Amino acid sequence: MNNVPDIKIGIVAVSRNCFPEELSVNRRSVLVKEYEKKYGSDDIYECPICIVESEIHMTRALKNIEKEGCNALCVYLGNFGPEISETMLADCFNGPVMFCAAAEETQEDLFDGRGDAYCGLLNASYALKLRQTKAYIPENPVGDASECADMIHDFVPIARTLIGLSNLKIISFGPRPSNFLACNAPIQSLYDLHVEIEENSELDLFESFNKHMDDPRIAETVEDMQKELGEGIAFPEILPKLAQYELTLKDWIRNHKGQRKYVAIAGKCWPAFQTQFGFVPCYVNSRLTAAGYPVSCEVDIYGALSEYIGTCVSLDAVTILDINNTIPSDMYSENIEGKSFLKGPYKKGDLFMGFHCGNTSSCKLSSCKLCNQRIMARTLPEEVTKGTIEGDLKPGRTTVYRLQSSSDTKLKAYIAQGEILPIATKSYGSIGIFAIKEMSRFYRHVLIEKNYPHHAAILFDHYGKYLFEIFKYLGVPIEEIDYNKCKDRYYLTENPFWEED
Repeated sequence: MNNVPDIKIGIVAVSRNCFPEELSVNRRSVLVKEYEKKYGSDDIYECPICIVESEIHMTRALKNIEKEGCNALCVYLGNFGPEISETMLADCFNGPVMFCAAAEETQEDLFDGRGDAYCGLLNASYALKLRQTKAYIPENPVGDASECADMIHDFVPIARTLIGLSNLKIISFGPRPSNFLACNAPIQSLYDLHVEIEENSELDLFESFNKHMDDPRIAETVEDMQKELGEGIAFPEILPKLAQYELTLKDWIRNHKGQRKYVAIAGKCWPAFQTQFGFVPCYVNSRLTAAGYPVSCEVDIYGALSEYIGTCVSLDAVTILDINNTIPSDMYSENIEGKSFLKGPYKKGDLFMGFHCGNTSSCKLSSCKLCNQRIMARTLPEEVTKGTIEGDLKPGRTTVYRLQSSSDTKLKAYIAQGEILPIATKSYGSIGIFAIKEMSRFYRHVLIEKNYPHHAAILFDHYGKYLFEIFKYLGVPIEEIDYNKCKDRYYLTENPFWEED
């Protein structure tokens, strides 16, 4: 996947000087071998310089992992560990950090072979708090070599996202459309996250687009679009303009990323875009997103931010959809009621349709067709509304989520896991039937109660465990990270007597 960081995690073992150093040395060696056996050696580096017992050792280890190009750190407690130097290492390292610890191995060696890292991790967490140093600590942070290898592997998408965000620039074009207060984007929170923002006028984009009119790369890009769409090219005459626009955005990204390494785009698509450019940009947006450069609709800056987070986590195409409409009763009774799906059966209140005009990558659609934007065509000539990519979303597991800043620049987020059902939507756009347990309650007491916009970022598998840890690491207050609660757990604003008769 383009536009995301490569991760190299340095593993540094630590030891308290009154414990046998070989405990940490041997356990580190076994851990690294186990990791390489399960996950390969591309994203891990074993720091061989020393076991960290003091500040001097810490300095040596830090220089070594920096020299080796490590951009993430795992502090591994092979025994009790020295809370001062181990947390100083985390504080001095310029990148995301995790802590994990070794479990005891056998009842036959609980004298000199007992490491007490279970206890030492408590001291480490206390010292991290004193230093105000962020660190990822897994849900079950003490384990044997195989379990710790899994913990480090789970840290990879978290670290990749955190590094990506710290080097991200969001490029936006134009103010949000009129009557779209929901796309309000106070930029203070972006700077709090160390995300750069470049805001441009649609006129800047239009000028650049016109300069690409005779770009010699247009023919090659059209050929690539034809290959992707296959029989789904309803309007082949629009492809040269779409190719011209795609090249415009690609060149803008290259010329405007500046000191930042990664880019996401918050694009304008109406109301004047169609009449001036002569098409809608949805298909081009889908192609850039599939390549790792997320493009949100309607200048949704926090939508673009959320999409980029998902790109880093999943290394896969994401999309942004409206939490759009309910499921008709006859569709529910004929196709869904009483049937078992991946997480089913489902109540009607668990379901909704996620929709957007035509922005989802072809690889995430069951079939696709280049179409015109039906909603815009109600008031505009059909000729200028061509350029959407439409089809039902592929069924399977999904994560619906969003990171958002409120108008007072406070960060909040939600995550809900479920599935996209293998049921024909009988509608238009990029669209699918989403099933999320207790969605109706989540909709009322999170999405409405906490004033979230209608756009949701969509991942095509379950990634909630990573998103939750990322949002915590970014400093989102834990009470502001919401998820869909099961039936017997009430939301703060939920009336517990409502269903009683």
